[in-house]
Parts: sequence; structure tokens; C-alpha cells
Amino acid sequence: MKRRTLFKYLALPAVMAVGAAGYNRARAGQNPYYQGPPSDHFDGLRFFLPGQPPDKGIGDLLRWNLGGGREAWPDSVPSPFQDKPPARVEGLRVALVGHASLLIQVAGVNILTDPVYAERASPFSFAGPRRVNPPGIAFDDLPPIDAVLVTHNHYDHLDTGTIQRLWQRHRPRIVAPLGNDAIIKAADDSIAVTSADWNETVELSERVTARLLPSYHWSARWTNDRRMALWCAYHLATPAGGIYHVGDTGYGDGRLFRELRERLGPPRLAILPIGAYEPRWFMKPQHMNPEEAVQVMRDTGAAQALGHHWGTFRLTNEGVERPVEALAAALQAAGVPPERFRALRPGEVWEAGEA
Repeated sequence: MKRRTLFKYLALPAVMAVGAAGYNRARAGQNPYYQGPPSDHFDGLRFFLPGQPPDKGIGDLLRWNLGGGREAWPDSVPSPFQDKPPARVEGLRVALVGHASLLIQVAGVNILTDPVYAERASPFSFAGPRRVNPPGIAFDDLPPIDAVLVTHNHYDHLDTGTIQRLWQRHRPRIVAPLGNDAIIKAADDSIAVTSADWNETVELSERVTARLLPSYHWSARWTNDRRMALWCAYHLATPAGGIYHVGDTGYGDGRLFRELRERLGPPRLAILPIGAYEPRWFMKPQHMNPEEAVQVMRDTGAAQALGHHWGTFRLTNEGVERPVEALAAALQAAGVPPERFRALRPGEVWEAGEA
């Protein structure tokens, strides 16, 4: 069985973000990350999205890993871009660091999403999915970071080592869904984390506010803690317009995306995942494909979309360039101009006002 797959979907119990005590609590049926009252999406132990399909089990994982169909990736897929961003931007500028890590500069505020500067999306330095291109913004070239937005705790999205480095250098406002604060603080208790629930808002500045929203996904750091920390998407209210950022999601019935438009209006920009989607029988509930991402852009009414979550860490079966090819085909089939939905490569920049 492929190690990289296990790290993403089972997460080996050797990585105890909360230590042995947390492992024992989870094994005993207690939540090691979050203790709070039950709600319409928390049963007292685990978080859930009403109507979401049941989780895949070990049998499904074995079927996937033994079923073949995995396209090879090159050891290196260098990007032609390398960004050195300005210190501040009054308008709206977005650059891809890699995978789901983006630098959003808007209204004078610098925001990093799911920052991962580690060599591997894994609990270990010696095994697990290795990045095939360096970060599109070198760590030392980052501008002052005001806020970090964490969407969920999978290793390709929550890298506590990078969070520690950012905290030591920038002291940013770190925002994460319920329970993820415990994971971050277990790595370094000095880190201040603002944890919030779905539909709660956090002010990042006088002009920029982040709202946590549900997505069709789940969480886990290891074998016994599935859905014990919350996951989310973000909507940023800014002077440049709304920004809808999704770390990971399936399409589901599309209700979440239509509701976003009804409640908050069409976003100026939607940042959507377009990779890690094959095989569909396994991935569909949790990772949308490019065709579904185009539908999300249409459901939300976004003026512009950017694609991320592809081409850096090999997590699933599709080849490294398949998401870009599938996105181009989906845009053509939908009659959407290709410039309205760009698949970013590490270091590539989009600025509001471009074609």
C-alpha cells in the first residue's frame, strides 16, 4: 500500500499532534481537540455536515490502493514563475505559493491560506507526498503576514512547523475552525489562535472580515480522530469585493454554493480546488473535479475564479497536468472564457483588473 495515500487518509498514529494523552482520549471515545455542546453539526464527539455521505472505510481505501490506475508523476515539475510580492497592496493581488497555500493581498492586509513550506505533506520528514516544485514565494520573500487562515487539519493544509515559523517572524492573526487551535498549540503553546465555528466572523482589519463557512469535507490527523476537528471554507468581505476561498470540498448537491450567493452575494473572486479527484468513486464526496469547480463558479456567480490544490503534492490517481487539461475542457463545454478561471502555478500572480 502506498505510504502517501495512508498519510493523507488514515494519517499514521505516530504523529500525535496532541501527544499520547490526546491519542488515549480519542481511543477512549473522547475528543482530544474540542469540548463543547452538541449543535446541528457536532454530536458531542464528532463534527458532521447534515446530509453528507458516510465516510469511506478501510475496505474502500484498500480497494483504491490495490485497484491500479495511478498515473506517474515526474520527480520535479518546476514552475516558470517565482513571485517577490510587494509589502502591501491596496487593491487585490493573489499569488500561489503551492498546493493550497496562497498569499492574498487586499486592502493593505496580507493573508496566507493553509501555509505549507514543508518538503512533504506528511507527519514525517522521510516519507509521504514530497513536493515536486519549490514554494512559489520563498519564505524570506514573504511580506509582513497579518493573518493566517487554516481550513482544516490534513497535512497538506495544516503544517504546524510552518505555522511556528510564521508566528516567530510575523506574529499574525491565526484563524482556524474549532479544534484546530489545540493541534497548533500542542506544537507551540505560545501561538495565539482564534478558533471559530461555521458562520462566525473574525475581523482581520478594520476593512477585512473573514467568515467561516461549511464545505463538503472532513478532518483527521491520524487513525482515531476523524472529524474531531472542524473544517471550513472562508468568505472574505473586503473593499475589493467578496473573496470565496475553499481549501477542500466535494460538490455534493451544490446547495452550499448556491446559498453563498443568496446570503452574501456573488463573490468578486472564487479560489477553488481543482485537483486530487481520482478515482471518482472514492474522491467525489470530498474533492471536486475541474468540471464541478466550473459549476461552483457558476453557482456562486463569481466574476473570476482561480484554481489551486494541484501540481505540487501527488495525493491521488490523476497525472500532474490532468487538472489543467480537464479545466480547459470544462470551460469550453460550459462556454466560459478561459481567462475567467485560471489554474495557477506556484509563483503565478493574479491581480484584480486583469483580463
